[in-house]
This record gives sequence, C-alpha cells and structure tokens, in this order.
Amino acid sequence: MCDDDPFPQAGRVRMIVPAPVGRVGTGIPDPEAEMFARLDEAHVFMMGDNPELPRMPARPRLVDFLRLRVSDIVIRHLTVSAKHALDQGMDEKIVLACLLHDISNGCLIRSDHGYWGAQMIAPYVDPEVAFAVQYHQPLRYFADEAVGYDYPASYDAFFGPDFVPPEHVRREADYARGHRWYMSARLVTLYDTYFFDDTPAFDPEIFTDIIGRHFREPEEGLGFDGSPAAHMWRSVIWPNNFL
Repeated sequence: MCDDDPFPQAGRVRMIVPAPVGRVGTGIPDPEAEMFARLDEAHVFMMGDNPELPRMPARPRLVDFLRLRVSDIVIRHLTVSAKHALDQGMDEKIVLACLLHDISNGCLIRSDHGYWGAQMIAPYVDPEVAFAVQYHQPLRYFADEAVGYDYPASYDAFFGPDFVPPEHVRREADYARGHRWYMSARLVTLYDTYFFDDTPAFDPEIFTDIIGRHFREPEEGLGFDGSPAAHMWRSVIWPNNFL
C-alpha cells in the first residue's frame, strides 16, 4: 500500500463486480455470472489497491481519506460547512461534526449515511460528535423556527414536494429533540450547505489542528487498529475488492 510497492495482480485484467447495494433495483443487469465465465490466467477479480485510484499511505489518517477517497462534491460540501461553523465561532467539536457529517455519503454508502458515518467515527471522537453526525440525518427533514432552521428548498427538487419522511425518521427526530445534545445535531443541519453554496472546497489540511485535538488517530492507521469500525475504513481504502 506504499507508493513504492508493486500493484497487486499486475499483468492481468482486474474485474470489478458492482456492489448489489448500488445496483439492485436500478435495472442494470447483474454482470457477476458473465465475469465468472471470464476467469482465467488473464482475468481476475479486483483485490487490493486499484491502480485507477489515488494510493493511500500505509498508515492512513483522517485527512488522507478526506483528500483521497471522498468525492469532489462531498468534500466541497463538508469543508465549506465546517469552515462556516469555524468562522461563526462554533465550538471545535461542532466544527468537526460539520466536517464529518456526510463522510459516509462521500466515500461509503449514501442510504442512512448519518448512521453509517457515526459508526465510522465513534471509536475516535467524543460521543457528542458521533451523536451530532447520526442525528443530523433525521433532523434535517424538520424545521425548527426557534433557531432559524427551515426545511431545505432543495429537498423539494431532490425528493418531490409531496415527500413525507417515514415514521422511523420522525421517531428518531423526536428522540433527538429531547436529548441533551440536540443543539449539537441541529447546528450541523444549520451549517449544512444544501448545495446552494458555491464556495470552492477548502483544503482539509486547514482543519488539522482541530482534528488533532478531537479525533483520536490510531497509530496503526485507520482501518488497521482493530476497532469496531476498522472494517469500514478498509472498505474505503479498497472499495473495489471482490471479497
């Protein structure tokens, strides 16, 4: 996984099987059977570093994931949200929550991204930060006039003006409203840009000091420390692995 290491499977065609979570229900045919039929000395399933992706360091840190694995739209979204919170004098834990609130959306899975993201970061952050990341997801659907939060106008375009959040989302939002960290999660929704902000992305390095104070970087690198979330970070390092 270092720059000087040879890429695995060199000299062969590395076939990537799309994950069912992103294919089922789309009408795209399942290519797996055809790929199995192509297996021979020249064709293998992708395992390890994909030469088409930026190579991760041997002991990757959070900034490495933000710079090398998070999609362009989402890294702009995250860094702009966090910079707005920072410029408004928010507590550093809130800035970090804004920086990480959509991390799953940008590099792992979109559905229930607040919950996935909270699980990814939980071993490394204060529980309040993980709570804010998790519960920004249900809260963003519900206005709070007391703090100046309105239902995002962009959601009418995203989901249709007649969209109604399902019952489990309503329950989760009600739970968050009664929690002592409600405002932490609500602040994440307030500093969320909702795609109307055209500010260019900031270099995640500007948040290095905040990350250093509030994100416990494992010595082994994210994905290799044996935490309950290590497998999630490894999936981001090698997103195209067959198994």
